[in-house]
Amino acid sequence: MDDMSERLPLAAQPLNEYTVTPGVLGFIVFAVLGIAVWILLKSMSRHLGRISVKESDRGEAEGAGEPAGAATGSSPARS
Repeated sequence: MDDMSERLPLAAQPLNEYTVTPGVLGFIVFAVLGIAVWILLKSMSRHLGRISVKESDRGEAEGAGEPAGAATGSSPARS
């Protein structure tokens, strides 16, 4: 019970923009999220760079008015 009485004066302080801050933990979480997004974007860019469409397939799909995936008759790749 003594632990609660020690924290009570801290709760009585008025809140303003200087008493409530995200602190170090907030910065670390934000930095980790930023790094994760950067890694995911790099990975997506690398995977999109590996996709190749043959010119003959592209021409047939545009000529027939069908989407590029429908011209080959194969189902989309699942990851």
